[in-house]
Amino acid sequence: MAPTPASSSRKRPDPLRRSRAIWLLAPLLLLIAGAGLSWYGRFAYDRPGPLEVSRAVIVPHGSLGQVGEALESAGVVESGFMFRLAALATTLSGKLHAGELAFPERATLREVLAVLRTAKPVQHKLTIPEGLTAVQIARLLGKSEVLTGETPTPPEGAMLPQTYAFDFGAPRASIVERASAAMQRTLAQAWQSRVPGLPLTSPTQMLILASMVERETARPEERPHIAAVFLNRLRKGMRLQSDPTVIYAVSNGLGTIERQLTKTDLEVASPFNTYRVAGLPPGPIASPGLASLEAVARPEPTDDLYFVADGTGGHVFSASLDEHLKNVARWRALSAAGPIPGQTLR
Repeated sequence: MAPTPASSSRKRPDPLRRSRAIWLLAPLLLLIAGAGLSWYGRFAYDRPGPLEVSRAVIVPHGSLGQVGEALESAGVVESGFMFRLAALATTLSGKLHAGELAFPERATLREVLAVLRTAKPVQHKLTIPEGLTAVQIARLLGKSEVLTGETPTPPEGAMLPQTYAFDFGAPRASIVERASAAMQRTLAQAWQSRVPGLPLTSPTQMLILASMVERETARPEERPHIAAVFLNRLRKGMRLQSDPTVIYAVSNGLGTIERQLTKTDLEVASPFNTYRVAGLPPGPIASPGLASLEAVARPEPTDDLYFVADGTGGHVFSASLDEHLKNVARWRALSAAGPIPGQTLR
């Protein structure tokens, strides 16, 4: 019998054994691959992001893809794709929110998602100073670059001067509504807390007089005293003779003029000219603040009927006309000027 060639003595590979080996190795390979992906995912999830400084970003309403693109474009995340994967992997952690949100410097994907799920929108603030007219308030609202919509002109004196916080894109009309509601509440409280015996018949009259007090002085400590002077004059049937009411009349409601009042101004035919018209003007001449409303509700106990500027931003008060005229003469000597705002109560 012929000898068997060496090659024929080798065993051929067993396909079944090879297949079995692959199946045995597959789970191990998958485990290694999964561990690698898990490590990379955690690394990417907690790796500092590209944002160099903390900043607010407007996150749009839309799909994860649109949000990821916006964040990548703003430099908050390196990859919109990785953001989408991270968001999907943590979807059970909560819903993502749109709006203007603040992201910290070098925010990780973990931190970015936390901001999108839990952070409150960035709050902008707008301050309405005391004593502005309705026209001036409308202009202030119109200049804001973060408010939206038309700029309504509120009724004179309807808005309470204070600081209002709002989200990016809030309607201008919403600020008007909030400030008007705040004034209604504050005026009602001031009216309820008023001392007995005021010569005022309604909250509207209190608002009118408070607007005059607001425009007469910038010194908080003087407001109850000035309110008392006007209230004393109302009780005696004296004309209020308030310069700010004349300024309101000659400025067509703007509330400011770039000159001093003249004798001609004091004769202007207007229901707001308290030199010619007895009693209160027909409406407010500005938006008074809380302090002026409280000053009218609880005026200083005094018999004074007059006041004149003292040259330092305040006023000198007097109960008699003779004393008042001396104060006026003293002020004229100091100022050597023409008509003096605040000196014309007589």
